[in-house]
Amino acid sequence: MTSRETVDTSEPNVGPRVCIGDHVIGDGAPVYIVAEAGVNHDGSLDEALELVDAAADAGADAVKFQVFDAARLTTNEVATADYQATTTGQTSQRRMLEGLQLSGSAFAAVADRCRARGIAFLATPFGVEDVARVVEWGAPAIKIASTDLVDFDLLAGAISTDRPLIVSTGAADEQEIAESVAFIAGGGASKRLILLHCVCQYPTPAAAANLGAIRALANRFGVPVGFSDHTVETETGGFAVCAGARLLEKHFTLDRRSPGPDHAMSLEPAELRTYIETAHRACAAMGSGRLGFQPGERIVRQLGRKSLVAARAIAAGEVLTAECLTAKRAGAGVSPTEKERLIGRRAARDIPAGTPMTAGLVQ
Repeated sequence: MTSRETVDTSEPNVGPRVCIGDHVIGDGAPVYIVAEAGVNHDGSLDEALELVDAAADAGADAVKFQVFDAARLTTNEVATADYQATTTGQTSQRRMLEGLQLSGSAFAAVADRCRARGIAFLATPFGVEDVARVVEWGAPAIKIASTDLVDFDLLAGAISTDRPLIVSTGAADEQEIAESVAFIAGGGASKRLILLHCVCQYPTPAAAANLGAIRALANRFGVPVGFSDHTVETETGGFAVCAGARLLEKHFTLDRRSPGPDHAMSLEPAELRTYIETAHRACAAMGSGRLGFQPGERIVRQLGRKSLVAARAIAAGEVLTAECLTAKRAGAGVSPTEKERLIGRRAARDIPAGTPMTAGLVQ
């Protein structure tokens, strides 16, 4: 007769993992939270430093900014998107972005504040020239924006840093994603790639988040996958974790009412804390994924499950038959699945009715 009272402690299948600093991104690791400050500093170093503090206070693992030179990034003629025109009153991307730049010395001060607060400094370089600056300021990974998924020169520059690559896939079709992943693999960087599912709709309605794409990306490309979240709900990150996200990126602001392209679809600090706490609770609730009962279920197994007991008094030496045995909750004894193995064996001693059957009672 066999025992079934062992908790399954075998390790589940662990998928690909990438390290950002001391943090593991992948199956079985806590979800990594990037608080996206972006350009919500509005060109002010003081506000950028406040954003670092707010992200650290909310419990984020990293705070991320955007690094660009407006003149290199855009032509004079390119227009703002509708949401940008609505939130800024600007019709020219270049004019809008010129007011959202920070100097190199300002970013160095931001990186220093991050180190002082114990939070990782991350940045999205929008030009090849910006990659080296991001590395100089100590970013442990390079983020590539959705809009630059197809900029292979920028990807090559990021690959050359030997840092992990976090690549967003918003507004891209499957072929474009596949081509970019192949390019990254060709540069020998596939083992340090993290893809982010993203919907470039600002804000993104929850119904348009398409969180099922997280698992589809993981299955298709075999890399850790996260979610760049442009919804305005605090619970969407938790949903994304349950859908397989191993990293979350979420815009936040000091004041949603501030003028600027991204404030209106960003979380305020208290909401960011709630978002992060919700994501971590979801991660904990997902568990290991191992099949088997939990330690806390042991008492229910013992007292709630039926065991084989003597259906009547059984005399020593009597051959056990089906009518000698029944299944009842007894708190001990062998499983009803062992009944056929007991039938035909002899009782080792007198067995009173209702006695739980054990190996020592039969010959």
